[in-house]
Amino acid sequence: MTGSVDAAEVAKFSAIAAEWWDPAGKFAPLHKFNPVRLAFIRAEAAAHFGRDARSLRPFEGLTLLDIGCGGGLLSEPMARLGFAVTGADASERNIGTARAHAAQTGLEIDYRATTAEALVAEGLSFDVVLNMEVVEHVADVGAYLGACTSLLKPGGLTFVATLNKTLKSLALAKIGAEYVLNWLPRGTHDWNRFIPPAQLEASLEETGLTLLKRQGVSFDPLAWDWRLSSDVDVNYMLVARR
Repeated sequence: MTGSVDAAEVAKFSAIAAEWWDPAGKFAPLHKFNPVRLAFIRAEAAAHFGRDARSLRPFEGLTLLDIGCGGGLLSEPMARLGFAVTGADASERNIGTARAHAAQTGLEIDYRATTAEALVAEGLSFDVVLNMEVVEHVADVGAYLGACTSLLKPGGLTFVATLNKTLKSLALAKIGAEYVLNWLPRGTHDWNRFIPPAQLEASLEETGLTLLKRQGVSFDPLAWDWRLSSDVDVNYMLVARR
């Protein structure tokens, strides 16, 4: 554990690593959340790189890093879309789960139990860097974002998703999700680590990135599903270019 990695956060997710691919398990909210963020990534990346989002494998020839990949819930669909995917996570157990599942599905993904800083030291760079629901779990946000930007090729695209620091997010994403609805294990999130969009945008720009888009994501209780929205009070995604 080095650099921006928070060992306690890694241990927390390592303890439930076997449940990543159980749609009714502790990561059920991510399974429900996945389609909306996948569609968003596909559309934005296709527009940026001039690819046909309707084709089966629109991103052939492009490389993608899924940093903090967990069990591979985003890495696998990205590989199916044609990206050459590297999935990195500081948890050996998460990577073990990800490798086992990819082997079962026949997908070639370069999974590594490592950190952003270690990948920078290797001199690696990627066309796309996914940084989804990770920044609220690292020890040093600035150092971590700096390392992630160093891993992005000039002209490359990065996606960052996290939680806003508002009373609404405290009520819904922390108290509601963990203590009322039991969607997430208690202690999954620390509201004090949530980051307002303006603060995160400023941090990304300090690393040399150009912000392209801010996108809210909201849960629709009537449809019992997630959707893109203009509301960034709880969940939001940022898109930036190097």
